[in-house]
Amino acid sequence: MDLRKLSYFIAVAETGHLGKAAERLHISQPPLSRQIQALEEELGTALFRRTPHGMSLTEAGEELLRHARTLLSLAGQAADHTRRVARGEQGRLHVGLYGSAVFGAVPRILSAFKAAHPEVELALHQAQTPQQIDALRKGRVLIVFERLLPKEPDIEVRHVAREDLWVALSTRHPLAARRAVEVDALAGETWLVGSAPAAASEALALCRAHGFEPRFGSEASDVVAATVLASTGQGITLVPESMVNVAFPGIAYRPLVSRVPAHMDLYCFYLKASDSPLLESMLAIVQSAGG
Repeated sequence: MDLRKLSYFIAVAETGHLGKAAERLHISQPPLSRQIQALEEELGTALFRRTPHGMSLTEAGEELLRHARTLLSLAGQAADHTRRVARGEQGRLHVGLYGSAVFGAVPRILSAFKAAHPEVELALHQAQTPQQIDALRKGRVLIVFERLLPKEPDIEVRHVAREDLWVALSTRHPLAARRAVEVDALAGETWLVGSAPAAASEALALCRAHGFEPRFGSEASDVVAATVLASTGQGITLVPESMVNVAFPGIAYRPLVSRVPAHMDLYCFYLKASDSPLLESMLAIVQSAGG
């Protein structure tokens, strides 16, 4: 039983007349009559009572009409949903995140995406960069927002945003009384950084640009964990400006005064081979956000 036969059947059932149904369907009457007969033969029962004044439904025909309308409606919805998914307007978009990438630009980008594509469901996945790259390759996420810059041949990277660095330190720290903190004033401090090699190397480069070697403290999993450690007085850590909006108990944020550029970048990355319409829709939002 195909959908075309069902649409013909519905037209005849609603008009009660082969000629009127053929006119509605923009076909001639003989092929319509043959389609109705073929449908009755396929189901093994009469669907209409033929009278000199037209056609009326049998009990079997009444039952089929009820189901046929539902089936055609569902088929129409399925076709519409499929087209919307193909245009990146519907579906589920799996997004990878980690650490301080959840602050600042990313919530704004996700909000803008949701406003532009209200029928797309966003699913967020927290994991470190190596796990996110594996998730990309296995299709578990479609795009990742991260501070670290992956260098993989099958991964495309796009710059999203740049933020000034601030220093996070305990509210009990003497430097917390200042409105801003110079990098030079941090020469004797214990520096807390995340486990990524880039975090330590960037801190090292900043300190050496100011003429001193940093003393590193306990390694943290990410900048958020380093900030929590800083709140205990174990040291100081550098954070992107967007983290100022996140209130950690016992933490003071102060602008960092540096003689060299001191910032933290945010990137998004995805598989070069991806042809997902949802990805294209997200990248359009990233582009409009200035990335």
